[in-house]
Amino acid sequence: MGAQAAGPLVVGVDSSTQSTKALGVDAETGAVIARGQAPHPVSGGEAKETDPRQWWRALGEALARCGDAVRQVSAVSVAGQQHGLVVLDTAGTPVRPAMLWNDVRPAPQSERLIAELGGPQAWAERIGSVPRPAFTVAKWAWLRANEPAAADATAAVRLPHDYLTERLTGEAVTDRGDASGTGWWASATESYDTEVLAHVGLGPAALPPVARPGEAAGTVHADELPLPKGALVAAGTGDNMAAALGLGLRPGQPVLSLGTSGTVYAVSTLRPADPTGTVAGFADARGDWLPLACTLNCTLAVDRVAALLGRDREAVEAGGAVVMLPFLDGERTPNLPRASGLVHGLRHDTTAGQVLQAAYDGAVFALLEALERVLDEGAPADAPLLLIGGGARGTAWRETVRRLSGRPVVVPGAQELVALGAAAQAAGLLLGEDPAAVARRWGTARGEEYEPVERDGAAWERLAATLTDGAALLRR
Repeated sequence: MGAQAAGPLVVGVDSSTQSTKALGVDAETGAVIARGQAPHPVSGGEAKETDPRQWWRALGEALARCGDAVRQVSAVSVAGQQHGLVVLDTAGTPVRPAMLWNDVRPAPQSERLIAELGGPQAWAERIGSVPRPAFTVAKWAWLRANEPAAADATAAVRLPHDYLTERLTGEAVTDRGDASGTGWWASATESYDTEVLAHVGLGPAALPPVARPGEAAGTVHADELPLPKGALVAAGTGDNMAAALGLGLRPGQPVLSLGTSGTVYAVSTLRPADPTGTVAGFADARGDWLPLACTLNCTLAVDRVAALLGRDREAVEAGGAVVMLPFLDGERTPNLPRASGLVHGLRHDTTAGQVLQAAYDGAVFALLEALERVLDEGAPADAPLLLIGGGARGTAWRETVRRLSGRPVVVPGAQELVALGAAAQAAGLLLGEDPAAVARRWGTARGEEYEPVERDGAAWERLAATLTDGAALLRR
């Protein structure tokens, strides 16, 4: 528990891959009054799945751990992991576990969808993104091909945050930010694409209406949560869109997030359409755009390499010429869903610490290589890079980003930015304000500032050459 609220209290929820966090926040000051967290399981192996009812259970536990403060909240918003496929029957019960964003089994369906509907350029122009295996449309195509009985039993398709919002309010609704990661919401028209839906055998009636920015999803009606009946519920959004709100981002501010996945993104006033598929042309939660590149292998991959080497994650050593591409779970950026890790340049004098540093370099390289595609043309090359996520607290991560980017780095003091962004969305709805402006008033982006260092061009060139030369091996 924190201090007493000076203004009305709002709750922001972050339903992520492995846990649910809830923050009770003073809508006026941004002070965190209460917080709670609860885990939920993810299946192992190739399938990455969770029963959506576990998210609901975890939401209840996280709210309960916030204490009595949440019984006084005026507005709530739920942010959730993007791309997940939640399939419900006519009673609203999950037909099967939800397929999560990092489930890459739909790689063949992704390739077929791209080819069958005009190729990458056509997808980018209409949808705003080329549908990689993570996208919901590829997961639905996989389900129809591999579990037709489950597809036939499906009456409603939801994203993770949609599922929780609907259980809170009793109303089906999504938002433009999270909908833009499905592959069936067209950024060109800001509506569901009926041709894509017909091609994958999904009726528009199975999908929730898309709320406009600033529009409420409804009010709390669920009995089993410690929230007051009638509290406003915002439309919610995807986790990356919520983090952008939580930082109060203005167009052109680059962000690098180091979590289970790694992402780079920036708010833009221009609708993105990258035919290479490197950049996903997402909408943000406000009415602008959020071009974003995402890697599957980030902190978990580097931690696994550290464990294999028997070293602490911070026990890196400079020097040597070893290169590692730590694509332990396949990769999304670059698009190598079947890849495994690759190590090149080992010598007798290579140390374990140098190998660990190479793992950091490989993970950061994949993100920074995509950064220039994310930023609008003419964006300043020396703009500070906002470094967020769990990895941002690690010295080795921060110094690797500084060395390979050559940019100044700011590590915001605010943590749990996805939940804070959801809280800002709830506060914006309650107060009738722009949620990003609310977050800026809260000062969430302020933090430790680190001056730029000279960019390590030699390491960058080694990584680029290894990726090019090893491309055939990585595609196996």
